[in-house]
Amino acid sequence: MAPGKSSRSLKTYPLQSRPSKVHIRDFARVSAQRPTVEHLIRDLPDILAAKDFKEFLAILTGARDKRKAVIFGLGAHVIKVGLNPVLIDLMKRGWITALALNGAGIIHDFEIALSGRTSEDVASQLKQGRFGMAQETGKILNEAINAGAEMDLGLGEAVGKMIAGSSFPYKKHSLLGAAWRLRIPATVHVAVGTDTIHFHPQASGEALGKTSLKDFFRLCSELENLEDGGVYINAGSAVILPEVFLKAVSFVRNRGVRLENFSTAVFDFIHHYRPDQNVVRRPVGGKSRGFYFIGHHEIMIPLLAAALRSHQSSVVRRRG
Repeated sequence: MAPGKSSRSLKTYPLQSRPSKVHIRDFARVSAQRPTVEHLIRDLPDILAAKDFKEFLAILTGARDKRKAVIFGLGAHVIKVGLNPVLIDLMKRGWITALALNGAGIIHDFEIALSGRTSEDVASQLKQGRFGMAQETGKILNEAINAGAEMDLGLGEAVGKMIAGSSFPYKKHSLLGAAWRLRIPATVHVAVGTDTIHFHPQASGEALGKTSLKDFFRLCSELENLEDGGVYINAGSAVILPEVFLKAVSFVRNRGVRLENFSTAVFDFIHHYRPDQNVVRRPVGGKSRGFYFIGHHEIMIPLLAAALRSHQSSVVRRRG
């Protein structure tokens, strides 16, 4: 074929006749006034993750208005990056109806309440055989868990009760202490051997198992209120909480509870297999939607909280 002949026979069409994925009506907007958080969210482009984020905020607002469950499953990293004050504020404002933590979460929450600091240098401590050897952390947490088992409490209740009733100088920064005071269910889901407190002398496998199993069924009862608009959020847990959530959904459905119309979301700084499969994809029903937001917790969670507070304030202003 002679050069140029193939291009002369090319069949084209007018650009305006072609379906396109992006339209200028979906573009970001630049506010003419000094932007508030409300303006920032409103002016995000209606494209990809920004569109999803705005949709998710609307879903959260609907869940709160309908008094449906809004459950936050938190990995310990969320606590370590300083977000307890943000989460406690959301709890007080009614945006969080229940918490679920992994075992590491209680360690950092406790250390913050007791000493105002947490998160040791694992690499250097490990080389010296000192990683996880803080006396108070192992002793006091295990004693609280053992006492909780005797009182037939869940693990989250046991630790929250202990922190709330303590004289710890920084207990106002504790998630579990706040949950106990606010009467918000807080469950803790452990895998034996994953947490440093498990090798301290006071550790009891019986107490850990009893209190954490009680928390599993407590979480299942909270999931029942997801139907018809509730939300489950997994933030910063790559394995434990996604696995717990999947089994809890299966258990609840097996008991005859419909879970078809609820939403899930993952907030993490990379894309993980289990959160994607066990939170965003597999559990959702025919009327459900799953979201995956990638970004640093110390940015994304405060942004989410600010957007929710901004919406709440604007509703109060309109009603006023």
